[in-house]
Amino acid sequence: MLLSMTGFGRATGTYGDKTISIEIRSLNSKFTDTRFKLPQNYKEKEPDLRRVIIDRAKRGKIDLTIDVQSSSGDGEFGLNPSLFRKYYVELKSLVDELDIPSGDLVQAILRLPNVVQTAGESVDEAEWTAVLQTLDAALNSFHNFRSAEGEAMETDCKLRIRNILAGIEQLDPFEAERITKLRHRLAQNMEEYVGKDNIDANRFEQEILYYLEKIDVTEEKVRLEQHCKYFLEQLNNGAEGIKGRKLSFISQEMGREINTLGSKANSSNIQRLVVQMKDDLVKIKELLANIL
Repeated sequence: MLLSMTGFGRATGTYGDKTISIEIRSLNSKFTDTRFKLPQNYKEKEPDLRRVIIDRAKRGKIDLTIDVQSSSGDGEFGLNPSLFRKYYVELKSLVDELDIPSGDLVQAILRLPNVVQTAGESVDEAEWTAVLQTLDAALNSFHNFRSAEGEAMETDCKLRIRNILAGIEQLDPFEAERITKLRHRLAQNMEEYVGKDNIDANRFEQEILYYLEKIDVTEEKVRLEQHCKYFLEQLNNGAEGIKGRKLSFISQEMGREINTLGSKANSSNIQRLVVQMKDDLVKIKELLANIL
């Protein structure tokens, strides 16, 4: 099963008179990038949270927000009176000395660093247990979101691979037609430039074989078909985990074979099929960029 790197999960828990809300969002990224928005007194727990998030979310640009509200109105914030007085005395002195308008001095002081403080008490074990339980619920919701998106992307990938395999099967009649046209064109050119009576039949057949070897795509078709089947095997192996990178490597090999088919096409019909294959492959790569 595929997992999308894009995800969202949310859960709410309670501890005493506090409501704990946790939200997890993620976007695709080549590496693991975590950003946390936490209450001040949870900062000391950030390493623990980081370990849990990386273990469960694996990879992506991950944002974790924890919000704690108290119904009793005790408040997570408090005023630092001594610092407020110090700022007020010094600023009032400067205002009087320079004879400048004081404006709303109180609001200005409240915006200064550390005048309004977040409660800094440590989190007790019981509250932290409630936080971890809420986080677990949020991560479960987050995982379900990723699974649902991953399932949709897996279905689309399989459709694109089947399209490419169907394109390989459609090549055969155009290959036979291409050989007939090549033989006719070479015969025409030979008759025009050296005359029909001067054509060496053995030499002509050697030239035909040379060009047929140059445009033969049998190996490319076989390898492309094998890559497609291996891609499907990886999708169907049932294990849930990081598959995005491996599938990307397989898609790169598919791209090489499709490009070689295009360079050897020598037929507008084959070139049309190659363009369709390339279109499906581009869509596969777009999907893989967002797969864990």
